[in-house]
Amino acid sequence: MQDHTGSAATPSISGELTATGHRLLARVYYADTDFSGVVYHARYLEFLERGRSDCLRLAGVHHTELADGKHGEKLVWVVRRMEIDFRAPARIDDVLTIDTRTETVSGARIFMAQQIRRGDDVLIEARVEAAIISESGRPRRFPREWLAAFMPGAPDAAD
Repeated sequence: MQDHTGSAATPSISGELTATGHRLLARVYYADTDFSGVVYHARYLEFLERGRSDCLRLAGVHHTELADGKHGEKLVWVVRRMEIDFRAPARIDDVLTIDTRTETVSGARIFMAQQIRRGDDVLIEARVEAAIISESGRPRRFPREWLAAFMPGAPDAAD
């Protein structure tokens, strides 16, 4: 495989950052399906989680570094709220595209929009509110140094 410059392109297991956020490809396996042969509804949560986690990873925010206290204390991400619209089913061997983008950042919270597609067909749309908390469960402000990675062009997004 070659990229537009003619050099060999190595696909990343973590997907890629895009102009609007992050994109990840995932294949549907037998274990993702229910007895009817379509993706079991709860498995979509796992596809969405992979998209968010790999978005964080490529933006330079690593779960292990947060848990190790790299930012002065142990921090973790938690999902506070999620809305999902199931539009069409995915089936075994489908290749899915999981797109993730940040809508806004406010204090300790980040609001993300996600979409799962098969080709041009939108299968799932989700809105996710996540937060950063300390080891004791207290909310922690979104670090300013992360804003450029999550909200390009919006340096005051955490205000």
